[in-house]
Amino acid sequence: MATSLRDEIEDVLDAWNAYEISVGAPPVIDYDCRQGKGDVGKVNGRVHAYQELLRLKAEATDDLADRIDCHLAYLGALLGERLPLREFVRRTQGVEVAGWSSEYVTWRGEQARKAMQDLGIEWGPTTRRDLLDSEQNLTADEIPDALRAAAAKFEPLVRKATGTTAPYNLSIETADIDAYWSYWLDGAGQDARLRLNMRNARFTDVQARQFSLHEILGHALQSASYSARCCAEDVPWVRVLSVHANHQVLLEGLAQALPLFVAPHDEALIAHLRLDYYLQLVSSELHLAINDDVSVPDCLEHAKQRVPFWPDETIGRMLSDRSTDVLLRSYQWAYPAGADWFVTLAETKDSEIIAKVLRAAYRSPLTPAELAMIRS
Repeated sequence: MATSLRDEIEDVLDAWNAYEISVGAPPVIDYDCRQGKGDVGKVNGRVHAYQELLRLKAEATDDLADRIDCHLAYLGALLGERLPLREFVRRTQGVEVAGWSSEYVTWRGEQARKAMQDLGIEWGPTTRRDLLDSEQNLTADEIPDALRAAAAKFEPLVRKATGTTAPYNLSIETADIDAYWSYWLDGAGQDARLRLNMRNARFTDVQARQFSLHEILGHALQSASYSARCCAEDVPWVRVLSVHANHQVLLEGLAQALPLFVAPHDEALIAHLRLDYYLQLVSSELHLAINDDVSVPDCLEHAKQRVPFWPDETIGRMLSDRSTDVLLRSYQWAYPAGADWFVTLAETKDSEIIAKVLRAAYRSPLTPAELAMIRS
């Protein structure tokens, strides 16, 4: 086991992460699964970090080499490289960017419409607003308690499905940030921090159930489970998680689809999932289009045909995020790719394979290739 090489990789990532934070850029490390670490070294800048990773890749094989290449592709983009989208996402997220047929996206849209119709919500310019209006709105003061209560309700079901016994500690903070996200989780070891972006957030009782599964029992418990394993044994994989790396399809996919495995009869919750899953597939069409030089007017027209309740500026933000933001050009593909993988897994109703995947997913940060091997 090349744990010494693994440790060297982690040391470089620590130093690079410290550099990015020092210049006000997004961190490289989003969750640290180690139980303790030494002093953080220093890199002089991005070129130095790139050179160190190149040196380590020359010594690495297989999984560690692939993981290093995720960082090289992302770091290269930060330095100005503009890889074709398909190569960039394949090297960072570890998944091929084939997209989905127009007919498939339309079919998933019909499922989303049916889910809305079953709740008495018409499809049109006000669908999203009407859906949220039909639910119990939560004030900013009510949100943390609602999230914790929902997590407490679902936690036994998630632990039974995944087999994890790891403890976790959760802190909840609020923020007001001009960013696409409404909530974000990071942390180290058993300690996770959930940030709620109140600029974007409108929370209802149903969304509290959805977000508790996604962020708390998905990301927080999953990361704490990895940390517990890292404490118990010398794992071969890199013990820090980065959203631009090739485990993110697993992390975002399962977090989105978790209601299908533990709360399939919660009609309102599953309706949210069906709608959001469809929106991710439409987002993937825009992701491909804007990177294939489709014009902004054509992208806007397509998005409006697919999703009549998306405001123009929301669509514009999606286009710029997926084309000009280095991190999001990679990371945003993990959502549709992961959601589709886990939704289709749930639809197989193969309890043996589902149990095998979910248990493995809470033991190791699996790549798309490793997920495919389990399912095959």
